Parts: sequence; C-alpha cells; structure tokens
Amino acid sequence: MGRHKEAPSKPRSRASGEPKPPPSQGRGPGGKAVLLPQARGFAARLIRWHKRHGRHDMPWQNTRDPYRVWLSEIMLQQTQVATVVPYYHRFLSSFPTLAALASAPVEEVMALWSGLGYYARARNLHACARTVMADHGGEFPRDPFVIASLPGIGRSTANSIATFCFGAQAPIMDGNVKRVLCRAFGIDGFPGGGAVEKRLWALAEELMPKRDGDIYNQAQMDLGAMVCTRSKPRCDTCPLADTCIAKAGGRTAELPARKPRKVVPQRDATLLVLLHDNRVLLETRPAAGIWGGLLSLPELPAGSDAAEWATRRFACRILAVSPAPTFDHAFSHFRLRISPLLIKVEPGLAAMEPGLTWLAFDKLESAGLPAPVRRILESLYASGNKPLDSRKR
Repeated sequence: MGRHKEAPSKPRSRASGEPKPPPSQGRGPGGKAVLLPQARGFAARLIRWHKRHGRHDMPWQNTRDPYRVWLSEIMLQQTQVATVVPYYHRFLSSFPTLAALASAPVEEVMALWSGLGYYARARNLHACARTVMADHGGEFPRDPFVIASLPGIGRSTANSIATFCFGAQAPIMDGNVKRVLCRAFGIDGFPGGGAVEKRLWALAEELMPKRDGDIYNQAQMDLGAMVCTRSKPRCDTCPLADTCIAKAGGRTAELPARKPRKVVPQRDATLLVLLHDNRVLLETRPAAGIWGGLLSLPELPAGSDAAEWATRRFACRILAVSPAPTFDHAFSHFRLRISPLLIKVEPGLAAMEPGLTWLAFDKLESAGLPAPVRRILESLYASGNKPLDSRKR
C-alpha cells in the first residue's frame, strides 16, 4: 500500500471550530452509477495496470498497521517520496509504536521532523497519537468518519487509512488523483477550488469499486506519479489512453488547470546569532506561526538596534557585531529574506528566561531547527565560528 503524494502549493489548514466534511463511504448518492463512457471499466483497468506496473516496494507497503500507514500519509501530504523515506525510517527507529510516539516529549518529535517542513503536521501527529491512546485505548478507530475527527487528519487521509488498513471502500483525493480524474474526464477549473473539488469527490465516489479499494486507490496515485505526470505524461503507456478526454482533445498540458497566480509577498527578518564559547543562543518559537515549536535564532524587532535590544533582552554584554550574507527562503505563501547578524557576547549572571537555551555547536544534528537556521549555523560551525563568506547559499 505505498503512497505518493504530490506537494501542493500550500498546506491545508482548518480552523479549530470548523467541522470536517464526512469521508466518503464508497458509491455516490443512491448508489447511482456514472453514465460517462470514460467511467466504464475505469477501476478495473487501473487495478489490472497496477498489478503489473505499479509500485510495490515502498517502505510503508505490505503492512496494515494503521500507525505506519498513518505516519506515511501525514509525511507524504506535503512532501515528495524521496524526501520522506529517510525521515520515515528515522521516525520509526525512535518511535516504533504509536504508544512510543504518544509518550515522547513533543520537543523530540519536532527535532526528528526538523527539515521536513510544515511543522504543524508534527504537532498534530503527536496530538493525534495522544488522542488515540487516551480516547481509543491505543487502537486506531476503523470508521473513516471517526478517523477524520482526530487531530491533523482530513477526509482523504482518513479514507486512505480506512482503505489500506481496514478494507473500507472509500475514495481518496490527493494531487495525483485529481490530475488523473481531471484529464480522464475533461474536468475544467482549478481542482483545489471548492466547486471543482466537490465535483471531483462526487465523481470519485461513483468510480469507487465494490472490492479491491486499496489496490484501486494505490493505482490512481501510482498512475499520476509514474504515467499521468504534470509535464510530459506518458500517454502511450496509460491504461486509460483510449478513453481519456484530455488526450483525445490534445489538452493534457491544460488539464488540470493551474492554480490562479498571486503575487508572492516578501517579508524581511533579522536573525541574531548570539555566540559564546562555541555555543549559540536559541529560543523556542511560539506554537502558532512559522517554525512553530522549533528552536530558532532570536528575531530582531523591526526598527530596533541589535546591540541595544540584545543587551536588554538577554542581559548580556556585546563584544562584537558583524553582518552575514542575506538570503531568501521560500514558504508556500511568501518569501522570507533573512539577514543574520553574528554577535559575540558575554552572558550575564541573570537566570535564563523560559524558552531560551545555549546550544553547543556539536549538538546541532539532534536539535529541532528550521532548515534555514540549520543552514546558517552549520555554515558558521564549518567556518570555525568566523564570519560567513559571501557565497550564495
């Protein structure tokens, strides 16, 4: 049951009070069948294709353990398979069971997630494990509707877990599946838009076979990842080629429609690299916002003098201040221009405030750091704590 999720342009979010839509239970309203010619034999073709050509060797395949399937689903939501695989192995090495994950401090979970991005997934993963332990006796619920009520789990992920682990016949809807359906059935419009996505879910419910749901769902994802790719699709090897509307109309480059472009805003941040005796001062980021819950470099408030603010905020004596090269880091919805300032200090005798810690440079590998912060510190460590050179990083 290996899965491949295409990284969407922005992570899904849900307000705490917003109800989740109910997961699909299989066929559409009244069990009506789709009358479009493209629907006839759709599932059977994909299942036959997958048995011969699909992927069968992913680390999370050949198991019905809901913990392992759920972990892979969450990791793959925003990230490519090649990136996920080593994180998946490391995570299971540290937390081999759901109970182990639930009992671990959230800081350890965040540290293992460091570099994987979209850190709310890690916080929700930990919260979900604790909820399953507390409210479900440590056993993952089998009903997709109940699964969808757990922290960090939406409709498609719930259906996927129920299908791959408990034999449910419930459709899924990741980026690969959307692309296959939009092309095969000639569906116009951005698939992430509300009306189009609703139409896709209705179609997916109608197409869901009465058996082999796990193979069928996997086949859709594999077809999107291996054949019906975003660019240069391999239509000559596609099992749907003779009925695909996009292929017949020469519209594979148009479908699915791309997300309407928006101007990506840019923000600026000055990060302070406070150094003392081969250690750097880090603070825990607030749970809300970027890099939530991770250790990061203190951010200088806009318009503040770095030496004056650091002296007052951290009760330290400033020995030297030097700028480091500025660089950009891209998020899904904005770009962050980061300007590091290297500040050598002599710490004061006052007690450290909660959330602050001096981290030795040889402990960087095990710390939960955002990727750009890790890049700054590793470059600094490699240079022997000398000012960073001006090469583009």
